[in-house]
Amino acid sequence: MFSHIAILVVSLVVLVKSADWFVEFAGRAARRLGVSDLIIGLTITSIGTSLPELASSVSASAQGHGTLAVGNVVGANIANIGLIMGGAAVVRPFATSRRMHDRDGFVMVAAAGLLFLSVLDNVLSQMEAIAFALIYVAYVVFAAKTDREGTDARFADFMEFFFDLRRARALLRLGSRRPKTTEPAEAVAVQTKEGAGRSRLFLEIGVAALSCAAVVISARFLVQEAVWAAGQLGLPENLIGLTLIALGTTQPELVIAITAARRGNGDMVVGNVMGSNIANVLLVLGLAGGVRPLEVPESSVVQTIPMLIFFSLGLLYLIKSGWRVTRRQGLFALSCYAAFIVVAFLNNWG
Repeated sequence: MFSHIAILVVSLVVLVKSADWFVEFAGRAARRLGVSDLIIGLTITSIGTSLPELASSVSASAQGHGTLAVGNVVGANIANIGLIMGGAAVVRPFATSRRMHDRDGFVMVAAAGLLFLSVLDNVLSQMEAIAFALIYVAYVVFAAKTDREGTDARFADFMEFFFDLRRARALLRLGSRRPKTTEPAEAVAVQTKEGAGRSRLFLEIGVAALSCAAVVISARFLVQEAVWAAGQLGLPENLIGLTLIALGTTQPELVIAITAARRGNGDMVVGNVMGSNIANVLLVLGLAGGVRPLEVPESSVVQTIPMLIFFSLGLLYLIKSGWRVTRRQGLFALSCYAAFIVVAFLNNWG
């Protein structure tokens, strides 16, 4: 038993730390190649903070434990709102912005609602999962476009963008345009040609690749030991994913949120939570369900996913309430999350 617990803990630690290293070194390499901070933030950083959930969920799906993957995503998203956002507000209250509320906030709620509608038949099919992933790609392109242009975009604008097939050209234009950087392109080219610059670039790419491999390997062991723990404790796999695995895989978001709150950067706190939640539902479940259809237990359909929608709507209310999240509101969010965990265990939600 001790060896199983040790492997579980070590796998979780390695998974989270490897994801941290991947974000750091992949970001360094991307900047050295001239990729803008905007694109890095929308891709490497946002996906990187969801990398633990992505790796563990895809691994769970590949090993035939789809309920664990769904529980992990739903639990992580609820933890992002109740535990991470609430904890960050307790550390230091922070201001919020209308732009994130109107664009990213409603995309987050819509993603949770779409998940609920898609699993009413107790399964997330491969076609539905692929559609999730495509929506996520469209969201990243839309966010990059509106951020670059400084557009005051709303959810309705995203819907118009997504359903207008002619906007597909924007994806090609986005990829073909050379990103703007603070350094001249010639300086970047010279820097990458220098021996020292090349050595650092290769080192950063190498560390990022090794970190990614560590994430994949540790995720496989984590899933195996989580299934073992569920069997030993007589608990549903979904409940283990909803609580234990979700709490572990959300550590990158927790670190980022608390650091941002201490610096008074409310946009980073809220953006981190919303971006991670959107990526978890659309990208993580999209890829996990693309590997194999995901079975969704009835308790997820009638209990935990509706709770996710409730927490998501609650986050929108907190953001809009005076455009500031206070310490009292943070304590309330933490209390709601604690109550959710207690009720989940008492009722053996699986």
